[in-house]
Amino acid sequence: MERNSIGWKELRAIDGERGVRTVAQVRETSPLLADALTDFAFGEVFSRAELGRRERELATVGVLAAIGGAEPQLRIHLEAALNVGADPDELIALAEHLTLYVGFPRALNLLRETRLILEELGYGLPLPCARIRLGDHETLLTDTGGDGPVVVLVHALGLDRRMWRDSIAHLSDSYRVLAYDLRGHGHAAAAPLAMGLADFANDLTQLLDQLGIPTAHLVGLSLGGAIAQNLTLMHPDRVASLTLVASTAWRNEVFVARAAAAEDQGIEAQIAPTLTRWFTPNALADNGWAVRYARDRVRRACVADWAAAWRALAAIDTGERLASIAKPTHIIAGECDLSTPPDLMRGLAAAISGSTFEVIANGSHMLSLEQPIELALAIRRGLAEAIGRQAPKRAA
Repeated sequence: MERNSIGWKELRAIDGERGVRTVAQVRETSPLLADALTDFAFGEVFSRAELGRRERELATVGVLAAIGGAEPQLRIHLEAALNVGADPDELIALAEHLTLYVGFPRALNLLRETRLILEELGYGLPLPCARIRLGDHETLLTDTGGDGPVVVLVHALGLDRRMWRDSIAHLSDSYRVLAYDLRGHGHAAAAPLAMGLADFANDLTQLLDQLGIPTAHLVGLSLGGAIAQNLTLMHPDRVASLTLVASTAWRNEVFVARAAAAEDQGIEAQIAPTLTRWFTPNALADNGWAVRYARDRVRRACVADWAAAWRALAAIDTGERLASIAKPTHIIAGECDLSTPPDLMRGLAAAISGSTFEVIANGSHMLSLEQPIELALAIRRGLAEAIGRQAPKRAA
């Protein structure tokens, strides 16, 4: 009897009411198999703690795709995987991974079924991306297209363009949004090392040149904000407006220490201190896609890339030149940010004449991952203000 109760609990948690209906339909024909589903499959196997619900569903989806001919069950478990916390990008990556072991036909079948389920449930498709060469290295670029004002999103240290994934969805209706992997990050890992922020800024200039974009609105978070500041000071004619998110303009010896820590202790030792700086305790406890993604990015980082980026940020000197920035500037801080707290960000706003400033309530350092919609709305407010300022005034 206990197994039956536990089985129903697991079944409802994984499959919801559809699972209840499925068991009822099976019972009409075979009470024996219906009891086997609830008491053994869910009550004995699925309920065991050695594998979590998400891991079990990902494994089940992989097995069903590999054996082939089980599309009805595959569709059920694809939806179940989403129900228990699997991310659409993880399901697509699973299909890509299966090509190595079961071949393209069955992997493509899984990809087809995944797309159908995502469309039925209202999930968006993955961000578009393409390879692009920036001088001495290749990187990946997301370009949403369209004829709206161009907005370039520059990501934080240790991550890649995907940290903007859920914010882009709330910007691309009005703007042509670009996001790319910085040198030493993501697809551009192990590129020639950046010797300073100017190298990152020159890469961004080259990106704009290759795409034929004379000016763009720059949005940078953390290291991305430092890069955006540098480009604005180096080539102000290329910048329409500046949005600085959870960023700094002043040197900090802590940044040098973080580079040395990775070299001395290895990258694995950097995961815990990094994630606890980036996220709120609630986000870490939930361990959703954003935290899993960030953890994986740090874990996979090359020590040389990580250290070079921290040393580049440690040498930042834009704080002394902020007063010369004449572009419309919007400053966004997270209320609970431990790395670049609101008081530090207010210093940026005070130094840049005419800038606007806002704080996102309960916001962490990684606003694009923990509060992507709130961040997108804040970015839109800054862009609207900047574009409104630049619009030609009508004659009275």
